[in-house]
Amino acid sequence: MTVTYEVGSGLYVNTTNRCSNACEFCVRSTVESYYGDLWLKREPTVDEICESIFSRDLTKYTELVFCGYGEPTERIDDILEVARRVKERTALPIRINTNGQGSMIAGYDITPKLEGIIDVLSISLNTADAASYQKICHSRFGEAAYQGLLDFAKAATRYVPKVVLSVVDTTISPEEIERCREIATDCGVALRVREFISNEE
Repeated sequence: MTVTYEVGSGLYVNTTNRCSNACEFCVRSTVESYYGDLWLKREPTVDEICESIFSRDLTKYTELVFCGYGEPTERIDDILEVARRVKERTALPIRINTNGQGSMIAGYDITPKLEGIIDVLSISLNTADAASYQKICHSRFGEAAYQGLLDFAKAATRYVPKVVLSVVDTTISPEEIERCREIATDCGVALRVREFISNEE
Protein backbone atom coordinates (compact mmCIF):
# COMPACT_ATOMS: atom_id res chain seq x y z
CA MET A 1 0.00 0.00 0.00
CA THR A 2 1.60 3.26 -1.15
CA VAL A 3 0.74 6.04 1.30
CA THR A 4 3.54 8.48 0.46
CA TYR A 5 5.44 8.86 -2.79
CA GLU A 6 7.83 11.31 -4.40
CA VAL A 7 7.14 13.55 -7.40
CA GLY A 8 9.98 15.91 -8.22
CA SER A 9 10.94 17.70 -5.02
CA GLY A 10 7.58 17.08 -3.33
CA LEU A 11 6.38 14.37 -0.96
CA TYR A 12 2.88 13.31 -1.96
CA VAL A 13 0.31 11.74 0.36
CA ASN A 14 -2.25 9.20 -0.85
CA THR A 15 -5.19 8.87 1.56
CA THR A 16 -8.24 7.53 -0.27
CA ASN A 17 -9.61 6.01 -3.47
CA ARG A 18 -12.90 7.85 -3.05
CA CYS A 19 -13.72 10.69 -5.43
CA SER A 20 -16.84 12.64 -6.33
CA ASN A 21 -15.62 12.74 -9.95
CA ALA A 22 -14.86 10.04 -12.53
CA CYS A 23 -12.72 12.12 -14.90
CA GLU A 24 -12.07 10.59 -18.29
CA PHE A 25 -8.45 11.76 -18.29
CA CYS A 26 -7.64 10.61 -14.74
CA VAL A 27 -4.50 8.43 -14.60
CA ARG A 28 -6.23 5.89 -12.40
CA SER A 29 -8.57 5.16 -15.32
CA THR A 30 -5.75 4.65 -17.80
CA VAL A 31 -2.69 3.45 -15.86
CA GLU A 32 -2.48 0.25 -13.80
CA SER A 33 0.13 1.70 -11.46
CA TYR A 34 1.73 5.09 -11.13
CA TYR A 35 4.39 6.10 -8.59
CA GLY A 36 3.84 2.66 -7.03
CA ASP A 37 0.54 0.97 -6.31
CA LEU A 38 -1.63 3.94 -5.41
CA TRP A 39 -4.88 1.96 -5.39
CA LEU A 40 -5.53 1.49 -1.68
CA LYS A 41 -6.94 -1.80 -0.43
CA ARG A 42 -8.13 0.18 2.60
CA GLU A 43 -7.79 3.75 3.77
CA PRO A 44 -4.76 4.27 6.02
CA THR A 45 -5.42 5.67 9.48
CA VAL A 46 -4.16 9.09 10.54
CA ASP A 47 -1.41 7.40 12.54
CA GLU A 48 -0.39 5.26 9.56
CA ILE A 49 -0.26 8.29 7.30
CA CYS A 50 1.91 10.16 9.79
CA GLU A 51 4.16 7.13 10.25
CA SER A 52 4.76 7.02 6.51
CA ILE A 53 5.45 10.75 6.33
CA PHE A 54 7.81 10.87 9.29
CA SER A 55 9.70 7.77 8.16
CA ARG A 56 11.15 9.96 5.40
CA ASP A 57 13.82 12.64 5.53
CA LEU A 58 11.55 15.66 5.24
CA THR A 59 14.50 17.99 4.68
CA LYS A 60 14.70 16.54 1.14
CA TYR A 61 11.37 18.02 0.06
CA THR A 62 10.11 21.47 -0.83
CA GLU A 63 6.46 20.72 -0.04
CA LEU A 64 4.01 18.11 1.22
CA VAL A 65 1.08 17.48 -1.14
CA PHE A 66 -2.18 15.67 -0.43
CA CYS A 67 -2.84 14.03 -3.81
CA GLY A 68 -3.44 10.43 -4.82
CA TYR A 69 -5.91 8.30 -6.72
CA GLY A 70 -8.84 9.80 -4.80
CA GLU A 71 -10.09 13.22 -3.75
CA PRO A 72 -8.28 14.27 -0.53
CA THR A 73 -11.19 16.31 0.80
CA GLU A 74 -13.26 13.12 1.06
CA ARG A 75 -11.24 12.83 4.31
CA ILE A 76 -10.95 16.51 5.17
CA ASP A 77 -10.79 16.13 8.96
CA ASP A 78 -8.20 13.36 8.74
CA ILE A 79 -5.90 15.18 6.34
CA LEU A 80 -6.10 18.36 8.39
CA GLU A 81 -5.13 16.40 11.49
CA VAL A 82 -2.16 14.97 9.60
CA ALA A 83 -1.26 18.46 8.38
CA ARG A 84 -1.39 19.82 11.93
CA ARG A 85 1.04 17.14 13.11
CA VAL A 86 3.37 17.91 10.21
CA LYS A 87 3.23 21.64 11.05
CA GLU A 88 4.25 20.83 14.63
CA ARG A 89 7.47 19.19 13.43
CA THR A 90 8.47 20.98 10.24
CA ALA A 91 8.06 24.21 8.30
CA LEU A 92 7.34 22.27 5.09
CA PRO A 93 4.64 24.03 3.03
CA ILE A 94 1.47 21.94 2.66
CA ARG A 95 -0.66 21.80 -0.49
CA ILE A 96 -3.94 20.06 -1.30
CA ASN A 97 -4.65 19.06 -4.90
CA THR A 98 -8.43 18.93 -5.14
CA ASN A 99 -11.40 18.93 -7.48
CA GLY A 100 -12.83 21.79 -5.43
CA GLN A 101 -15.92 19.89 -4.32
CA GLY A 102 -14.87 19.52 -0.68
CA SER A 103 -17.62 21.74 0.69
CA MET A 104 -20.23 19.94 -1.42
CA ILE A 105 -18.91 16.58 -0.18
CA ALA A 106 -19.02 17.71 3.46
CA GLY A 107 -22.32 19.54 3.15
CA TYR A 108 -20.91 22.77 4.62
CA ASP A 109 -18.18 25.33 3.90
CA ILE A 110 -14.92 23.66 4.88
CA THR A 111 -12.66 26.55 3.85
CA PRO A 112 -12.37 28.16 7.33
CA LYS A 113 -10.84 24.90 8.57
CA LEU A 114 -7.91 25.35 6.19
CA GLU A 115 -6.68 28.56 7.81
CA GLY A 116 -3.20 28.32 9.30
CA ILE A 117 -2.82 24.71 8.15
CA ILE A 118 -2.90 24.63 4.35
CA ASP A 119 -0.49 26.88 2.45
CA VAL A 120 -1.53 26.14 -1.13
CA LEU A 121 -4.78 24.92 -2.66
CA SER A 122 -4.66 23.68 -6.26
CA ILE A 123 -8.15 23.21 -7.71
CA SER A 124 -8.73 21.36 -10.99
CA LEU A 125 -10.93 23.59 -13.14
CA ASN A 126 -10.51 21.46 -16.29
CA THR A 127 -12.98 23.31 -18.55
CA ALA A 128 -14.53 26.72 -19.16
CA ASP A 129 -18.20 25.86 -18.48
CA ALA A 130 -20.39 23.60 -16.38
CA ALA A 131 -21.73 21.40 -19.19
CA SER A 132 -18.26 20.63 -20.55
CA TYR A 133 -17.01 19.95 -17.03
CA GLN A 134 -19.72 17.41 -16.36
CA LYS A 135 -19.18 15.78 -19.75
CA ILE A 136 -15.57 14.88 -18.96
CA CYS A 137 -15.53 14.82 -15.14
CA HIS A 138 -18.85 13.07 -14.42
CA SER A 139 -19.32 14.55 -10.97
CA ARG A 140 -21.88 12.95 -8.70
CA PHE A 141 -23.15 16.49 -8.12
CA GLY A 142 -23.91 16.99 -11.81
CA GLU A 143 -23.37 20.36 -13.47
CA ALA A 144 -23.72 22.07 -10.07
CA ALA A 145 -20.20 20.84 -9.29
CA TYR A 146 -18.68 23.50 -11.53
CA GLN A 147 -20.20 26.48 -9.75
CA GLY A 148 -19.48 24.70 -6.49
CA LEU A 149 -15.76 24.55 -7.20
CA LEU A 150 -15.71 28.22 -8.24
CA ASP A 151 -17.46 29.20 -5.00
CA PHE A 152 -14.97 27.02 -3.12
CA ALA A 153 -12.03 28.78 -4.78
CA LYS A 154 -13.40 32.24 -3.95
CA ALA A 155 -14.10 31.28 -0.33
CA ALA A 156 -10.68 29.67 0.11
CA THR A 157 -8.86 32.90 -0.77
CA ARG A 158 -9.91 34.22 2.66
CA TYR A 159 -8.10 31.42 4.48
CA VAL A 160 -5.36 29.97 2.26
CA PRO A 161 -2.34 32.09 1.21
CA LYS A 162 -2.20 30.72 -2.33
CA VAL A 163 -5.17 29.38 -4.31
CA VAL A 164 -4.73 28.22 -7.91
CA LEU A 165 -7.14 26.91 -10.54
CA SER A 166 -5.62 24.46 -13.02
CA VAL A 167 -6.33 22.97 -16.44
CA VAL A 168 -4.61 20.16 -18.35
CA ASP A 169 -3.08 21.39 -21.60
CA THR A 170 -4.19 18.52 -23.86
CA THR A 171 -7.81 18.30 -22.73
CA ILE A 172 -9.05 21.73 -23.88
CA SER A 173 -8.32 24.21 -26.66
CA PRO A 174 -6.11 27.31 -26.37
CA GLU A 175 -9.27 29.42 -26.63
CA GLU A 176 -10.83 27.60 -23.68
CA ILE A 177 -7.62 28.04 -21.70
CA GLU A 178 -7.92 31.80 -22.16
CA ARG A 179 -11.55 31.65 -21.01
CA CYS A 180 -10.38 29.69 -17.95
CA ARG A 181 -7.79 32.37 -17.29
CA GLU A 182 -10.57 34.95 -17.22
CA ILE A 183 -12.61 32.76 -14.88
CA ALA A 184 -9.63 32.44 -12.54
CA THR A 185 -9.16 36.20 -12.56
CA ASP A 186 -12.84 36.67 -11.68
CA CYS A 187 -12.31 34.31 -8.73
CA GLY A 188 -9.28 36.29 -7.60
CA VAL A 189 -6.84 33.43 -8.18
CA ALA A 190 -4.16 32.40 -10.68
CA LEU A 191 -4.49 29.80 -13.45
CA ARG A 192 -1.94 27.05 -13.89
CA VAL A 193 -1.77 25.10 -17.16
CA ARG A 194 -0.58 21.58 -16.32
CA GLU A 195 1.02 19.04 -18.62
CA PHE A 196 -0.89 15.81 -19.25
CA ILE A 197 0.55 12.82 -17.36
CA SER A 198 0.81 9.77 -19.61
CA ASN A 199 1.87 6.20 -18.96
CA GLU A 200 5.06 6.81 -20.92
CA GLU A 201 6.38 9.51 -18.57
